[in-house]
Amino acid sequence: MAQAAVEQKQYLQSLERGMAVIQVFSREHPALTLSEVARLTGTTRATARRILLTLEKLGHVRSDGRLFSLTPRVLSLGWAYLSSLNLWEIAQPLMEDLVQKTKESCSAATLDLPDIVYVARVPTRRIMTIALGIGTRLPAHATSMGRVLLAGLPDDELDEFLAGAQLERFTDWTVTDPSRLRSLVEQVRRQGWALNDQELEIGLRSIAAPIKSGDGRTIAALNVSAAAPRVAIDELEQRFLPALLETANDISDSLIRGAPPGGKQR
Repeated sequence: MAQAAVEQKQYLQSLERGMAVIQVFSREHPALTLSEVARLTGTTRATARRILLTLEKLGHVRSDGRLFSLTPRVLSLGWAYLSSLNLWEIAQPLMEDLVQKTKESCSAATLDLPDIVYVARVPTRRIMTIALGIGTRLPAHATSMGRVLLAGLPDDELDEFLAGAQLERFTDWTVTDPSRLRSLVEQVRRQGWALNDQELEIGLRSIAAPIKSGDGRTIAALNVSAAAPRVAIDELEQRFLPALLETANDISDSLIRGAPPGGKQR
């Protein structure tokens, strides 16, 4: 009880509300009025106004007098995370090599339940209706990288996610039954990779493998995605999978060493 009281005392509700205001802006809501921000974040107009004015003073938000929107400076928050990962600098040349081998797009993502978040991408051609880029969020349960990242969770965290997850159906092939999803995650744990066949979008197939830290934890996932009419499942498994696993292992090894392949150790 005493520990809970200490944690509550150290908790900054104003910071939580500030982050909520930043996160309420999106592709669907690129610019919002004060009233809309208050409604979407569940705060009062007065609180929303103080937060927006503070963010505006810090340069993260701009206003034309009525509408508020984010500025490019907010990207510094995400870049701090990406640079701390050291993933892009290390992974980029290896991902580019994989794209050359497969002639298909390659991406890397981390887990932020219930989603995955793209942290690196080397595209070849656009094969999804969704525009993918750094920071794009997709549902973990319906993606190959999501299955790999779920497989890397401790059992208690996976149990908690499955117990409360709202597993949305995107296509007729989307797995929405928690028991079935658990079985697929267990299969990924055994075989070390995941295949997704048109569960997120009709016509899209992907295959993913884990990127691991020195202690064996899965810290990210790497995938190759392809159009279903062009690439059969057998080809994904027989031709793409060996190259994908090799690249994921090379990235993992390079992250452990702290240097790009062939580069100097940091």
